[in-house]
Amino acid sequence: MQGATERFSGRAEAYARYRERYDAGIVLARLREWTGLTPEWVVADVGAGTGMLSEVFLANGNRVMAVEPNAEMREACARLHAGEPRLEVRNGTAEATGLADRSVEMVSVGRALHWFDLDAAMREFRRVLKPRGWVAVVACGWDDKGRAENVALTELFRSHMPVEMMKQLGDVYARLPEMFAGGEYRHEEIAGEMQLGWDELWGLAMSMSVAPLEDAARLAEFEGALRALFVRFECGGVATFGTRCWINVGRFRSA
Repeated sequence: MQGATERFSGRAEAYARYRERYDAGIVLARLREWTGLTPEWVVADVGAGTGMLSEVFLANGNRVMAVEPNAEMREACARLHAGEPRLEVRNGTAEATGLADRSVEMVSVGRALHWFDLDAAMREFRRVLKPRGWVAVVACGWDDKGRAENVALTELFRSHMPVEMMKQLGDVYARLPEMFAGGEYRHEEIAGEMQLGWDELWGLAMSMSVAPLEDAARLAEFEGALRALFVRFECGGVATFGTRCWINVGRFRSA
């Protein structure tokens, strides 16, 4: 996960301000129904970033261990949730969380699963989960297909993505059912929309790992292409994009 860790340096402020937030009502309703989630559970939020998914569990009354390898993201998470006694922010990766064996009832993952070594991460999740514990993967944000606006935005981002990153960002989400083969697995996709003015679209782009922050010339090129996309699709000062909230839960087969 080291490459991903470095890629999110310098993006914490934009991430916290412009990334789409999780709908706690929708997410918690599914998790309570599918897993029996209660406020007494301890949740490990792995790849926690600035703590957006952690907030969903805090709203449910859970104690949350937010595990995040990027120092700037960890600092932002701690700062944004200062005074929240149920949240503990920890340095760690999906493959080496630093949590004790059988210490949590649920492991949650937000928009970070595609950065993990999935097999190693799942071994680590098995280790830290209590018997019959659950893994919840909640991916929420703009969709990468469907309406023309979304396809164009996806193509723009991919055009600025290094080849090695494109290989790394394979569809690991499609592998989730096999990870829980013989156990339990459920998922649901919920479609929506988000309307963004130019400032919001630019902020969202700056939170993405593909934005070339380290190269002024490439950043200017990237901004020009994104502004052209916005002008192409905006109406009344906003561009509308389709979104998707993909909620997945799984429980490993008992040994």
